[in-house]
Amino acid sequence: MMRFVLLFVVITSVLADIYMHNPRGSNNRLNEKTQNRANANRLFDSQNNEKGGYNTGDRLDKAAGTNPRLQYSMQYYGSGGGDDETSDLVMEWTNQHGCGDNPVNHCELVVQYMCMDNGTDDTYPQGKPANKASRPVYMRDGTVTQTQGYTGPANNESPADYEKRMKSNRETQITDDRGLHETVWWYDQCKYREANGGLFTADQKLKKDVVGYISATRTRQNPNGQRRGFECPEERDYYPYWLPTLQAENSTESQRTPWIDLAWLGDEAKCDFIQQNSFNQKSRFRCVLSGTRTYGKSINEIDCGKEGGKWVEFNSFLEIIMEAKSESACKDYAKNDDRNNIAWMKLRNDSDLYRCVVQAPLPQCKQAPTTRINHLGNSEIGTEASKLHLALPHFPSKRVKRCVLRIRYNITTMDYNPHITDSRFNNKKDVIENDPEVDVLGNGEPMELALNTAQTGRTFQDRSHVFVILPRTEFMSSRRIHNLNVRGKRGNIVQVYPAVEYDFVPNNLTFGEEDLVHIQWTGSNTHNGDGEGTEGTDRSNFLLMKHSGVNYPKTINESMGFWEGIQSLNHPDALPRDIAIGLATAGFYCGSTNFSTCPNEYSMLNKKEKSTDCDSALIPLL
Repeated sequence: MMRFVLLFVVITSVLADIYMHNPRGSNNRLNEKTQNRANANRLFDSQNNEKGGYNTGDRLDKAAGTNPRLQYSMQYYGSGGGDDETSDLVMEWTNQHGCGDNPVNHCELVVQYMCMDNGTDDTYPQGKPANKASRPVYMRDGTVTQTQGYTGPANNESPADYEKRMKSNRETQITDDRGLHETVWWYDQCKYREANGGLFTADQKLKKDVVGYISATRTRQNPNGQRRGFECPEERDYYPYWLPTLQAENSTESQRTPWIDLAWLGDEAKCDFIQQNSFNQKSRFRCVLSGTRTYGKSINEIDCGKEGGKWVEFNSFLEIIMEAKSESACKDYAKNDDRNNIAWMKLRNDSDLYRCVVQAPLPQCKQAPTTRINHLGNSEIGTEASKLHLALPHFPSKRVKRCVLRIRYNITTMDYNPHITDSRFNNKKDVIENDPEVDVLGNGEPMELALNTAQTGRTFQDRSHVFVILPRTEFMSSRRIHNLNVRGKRGNIVQVYPAVEYDFVPNNLTFGEEDLVHIQWTGSNTHNGDGEGTEGTDRSNFLLMKHSGVNYPKTINESMGFWEGIQSLNHPDALPRDIAIGLATAGFYCGSTNFSTCPNEYSMLNKKEKSTDCDSALIPLL
């Protein structure tokens, strides 16, 4: 029998992608000088093309190298407690295989973030004995591209062996110079936890883990259990996840949040279900064991009892207000917060301890932007990229937070309905199978479809680098903040693809007299792109143009009519001309009269280069 390979245009085994452009998505890049990322397994499973992603920002005019304090993390002011006190961030992305009102696939997009207390310079886990405790929980981009080390459990691991192994993971395997999002405690749970046997795995053969059964590290998309950072593959692939995504045994120490839902984009008919089942305000249960290791195999209450555990209810939190020592004190915080749900409650129902718990609002839920398949470009909304208007979170404690944002893009072919197809349909050829043979010509010589069932329903992902959320100042009270950023990197669209060229985000901004605008961008000194300017640099600046559509900017003198109405909150003594010059030169010049006293972090322009090739940095002007 002759066999042919029949190729067809649909989302099967192609390398598809989702790339976040604002905030800058890493796609697991860090500081590579190469076109391709160095390590696709560094922090998470993106399943994206190796070329995608943006390097982390640099604070000065040289690469940060091995010093994390020379990296630049974007810094946003959070929203306030009032409805009119939003800090608005426009998130932009491109996804390749279509979404929204598209008849050839099912598509859903999930946007989430995770935060913790930012701490101080002393908190960064440098390997000193006093700081070893922060290594396994402190979110960081890292300074090298290797994946964090990890030693997994053996079958029938004793309590003593578990304690020894996890101590080694925390203090030796995990190093301060490697990036970290999820925690080793979270991943070790995943390694022990039994996979959900009710899921559709098609004809993929999931292998048993070293613990003696198929664990949650094995999924239809990850049948061999490949580890990527400390992400749990099962949680990555499915939403909403049925277990709590808490990242630490003691949540109050670092205020390490679980994944917080920001938005779900898909079929609006599902919005009630999505919001009612968001972990933001709906509790989840987990089997808790009484020994040294408090987690085990079971994922339901009956099996948990057989394992000798207790089926415990957990609540999500945005933060825990430790300063509120009583219910009445907690209510005082709640009175001043129209955004979050604040309540005097237990974090888990097996504890007698009450806390003042801040829970995030329910996620946005709306129709996904419509895009066509095999097109990594704009949506149907005119000439704009797929975007989402986000209100950054409000932290009533006024503590500085460090966070990471992720977007997941799930696409499923129309071969089966992903919402009702479960384990009952596994290994059924009439549903779907790997490389099926189809007698297209009816002559007894079938053709083989190049089809991979691990990819017919598939989740892609991108994440931001770590960013910081600052508490509002008193002047910002009752005001709306608009975050004006720069997306893209240097070079033309062919050179930077699948990234994009430079542009402002938002591209058009309308704001009121009492509103504030936070202008901020960053760039990398190990950028591998082409374009004009010093080799390896990634530069932006801010100038008024003569009018839309022309190349020539106004001079500072010509634009002063605009700048006279602008003031800086961060630098209140700065004159309007100082602000204009600082933005035009990206901080190389800090004022109109004295150009030699700029702080180092703003002295970034190479005088030999054109002004349009200014280094990008935080311009802390509101």
